[in-house]
Amino acid sequence: MRRILLTFILLAVASAPSNGATVARSYSYFSIGGKTLSDIEEQLRTRGPHVQSTGQRHPGATRMEFTTKVSYAETRNRCRVTQVNVSVKAQVYLPRWRNRRTAERETALIWDTLSRDIKRHEESHLGIAKQYARKIEDTVEALSTRSSCAPLQKLAEQTTAKILQEHDAAQEEFDRVESGNFERRLLRLLQYRLEQIESGRIPG
Repeated sequence: MRRILLTFILLAVASAPSNGATVARSYSYFSIGGKTLSDIEEQLRTRGPHVQSTGQRHPGATRMEFTTKVSYAETRNRCRVTQVNVSVKAQVYLPRWRNRRTAERETALIWDTLSRDIKRHEESHLGIAKQYARKIEDTVEALSTRSSCAPLQKLAEQTTAKILQEHDAAQEEFDRVESGNFERRLLRLLQYRLEQIESGRIPG
């Protein structure tokens, strides 16, 4: 459930429209088989995306790339940042169970709950990424002027790298907390879904 890869590109440009941090996402699915919960667990462990940072396979993963575009203006031996735009390109990898339609009701219920939680977890990573993308924009835009653009550009690069390190730490902390609460969270979600089924709000 962790990110696969995090990279960033810092571009200095003469002018760039700034519409606020954006996240563009796309989804890829990997198929799993099996008929029992044990089968599903084994399939997720052996067929899930490989995450380089952990050396393991995970039920889901997200690859993200940050692109930072900074515009500068130089007048009277002073250089200032005029615009900053950070975009995040994300590829989300999620499981798809081939035997969902023929599964026993209890197994299908647990799978539906689990798969929704996997998707929610991965999309939460995107929310964290957008938060830090905005932080890069706000922090770099607020940098003090310099005598020329070269030192200001270097400072913008250093500032961006520092915030991306903070971003990585925040993502890792999110994974740590989520892993620790996984069983309790899944049981709570299952109970909620059972109540919805019993009340007729969703089909069983």
